[in-house]
Amino acid sequence: MSFAPRRWHRLPIAILLLSAVGCSDSDEPAAPAVPTPSARAVAFCKALHKELPTKVDGLDQRETEPASEFTAVWGEPAVQLRCGVPRPDVLTPGSEHYNPLADSVDVNGVGWLLEKQPDGYRFTTTLRKAYVEVTVPSKYAPEINPLTDLAEAVKKTIPAGI
Repeated sequence: MSFAPRRWHRLPIAILLLSAVGCSDSDEPAAPAVPTPSARAVAFCKALHKELPTKVDGLDQRETEPASEFTAVWGEPAVQLRCGVPRPDVLTPGSEHYNPLADSVDVNGVGWLLEKQPDGYRFTTTLRKAYVEVTVPSKYAPEINPLTDLAEAVKKTIPAGI
């Protein structure tokens, strides 16, 4: 009787890993981390979600996974919005990253903190009753452009103040 050993266990590990991981599909919903807003910020964020534009910097809005009234995305790679995020450390007195001279910009009446990221910028509203964070990949340089499309919705739904 002859015995033929199974050879599948000799396949290179890389092939097995690739088949287990699968491929990314750009049609899949984007997945920004869903923040946990304060009780005060929840109502503002829900109102903002209803007012968000369907296009930002010419990019179409996409579904998020998980679906949330605190997140939104446009385009691929995604411009991501998260509402109800904590106050950034650079704006928090006593934080090791506190910087009262942090870079900021006003876009159509909304103040934004600018933070350079490895592949783009993160912008967070300032002097509003809820913090809104927008991350823009460098593919969309100048990265500040999406903020022009978001400013009106932010002004309408999130009151100025701290």
